[in-house]
Amino acid sequence: MKAVHLFCFVAVSIGCSFTSSSRGAAPDASPIDFARDVRPILSKHCFACHGPDRNGQDTELRLDVRDSALEHAIQPNSAESSELMQRITADDAELRMPPATSKIPPLNDQQIDVLRRWIDGGAAYTTHWAYRPIQKPNPPVVDDVAWARNPIDAFVRAENALRQVEQAAPADAHVLARRISLDLLGLPPDRQTVDDYIRQPSDATYEQLVDSLLASPHFGERMAVLWLDLVRFADTCGYHGDQHRELDVYRDYVIDSFNHNRPFDQFTIQQLAGDLLPDASTETQIASGYNRLLQTTEEGGAQPKEYRAIYDADRVRNVSTVWLG
Repeated sequence: MKAVHLFCFVAVSIGCSFTSSSRGAAPDASPIDFARDVRPILSKHCFACHGPDRNGQDTELRLDVRDSALEHAIQPNSAESSELMQRITADDAELRMPPATSKIPPLNDQQIDVLRRWIDGGAAYTTHWAYRPIQKPNPPVVDDVAWARNPIDAFVRAENALRQVEQAAPADAHVLARRISLDLLGLPPDRQTVDDYIRQPSDATYEQLVDSLLASPHFGERMAVLWLDLVRFADTCGYHGDQHRELDVYRDYVIDSFNHNRPFDQFTIQQLAGDLLPDASTETQIASGYNRLLQTTEEGGAQPKEYRAIYDADRVRNVSTVWLG
């Protein structure tokens, strides 16, 4: 099946829709993950005074470092005995954390419960996901082996069992063909495509259908919409004048990149610095048009230095958001 370099697609498997006789939320007893559940709370409510930035901080307690937290504020397996819990639940305004004078909002009941469960569970710290080595997890063992046709299905089935959610019946060939087309092209399939698949639905014809859709020029158009939204593409420059600008060639470059499976590293380099590459081609220079995808003003009274700072900040913000998350 045709490889997709820019984004990895998981084709919709037969029976990917779900019904539930009991649409409950995740069980309250679900394990607490430090990076996912705890660190965001500490970062928002505590790190200003007890975090990695020591500028202006006059306390030894650091809640981002486990040894410091255990020495001063946390007693693993005993939230009730932990100074941290006593402070964030204190009735006395002089003792309560974060202090009212800090202008940091207090923790709500749900956040307090997360911290309580985390401490009672041992107060384990984990490294931020970005700094962990990539690991390939082992798919869980599931009861419905026939339904779990690939490793992703196994993870879905295991989570469904945890949440007491049952799968819907497998989609028929017509519905599946429509789903795939809408997902990959953003368009309903033509009758001939549906008829060809319905005539002999199988794993092989399913792959052939997916390949044919990936080969369509509409695939690049569909995927380009997602990317152009991320990089804030527009045919006008914004602000009150909102004048038209000629950037359609950049849009076409993005569409072509998806349709020809341009490797993501090349896709990145060409957009960020395509005009600075040795022997830069017309195509790579067009790709560097990404750097012009920001609001600009042609107002006569605009202050050049002020707007240069605004433009630079916008570029940094967008590059960081798109490529660094």
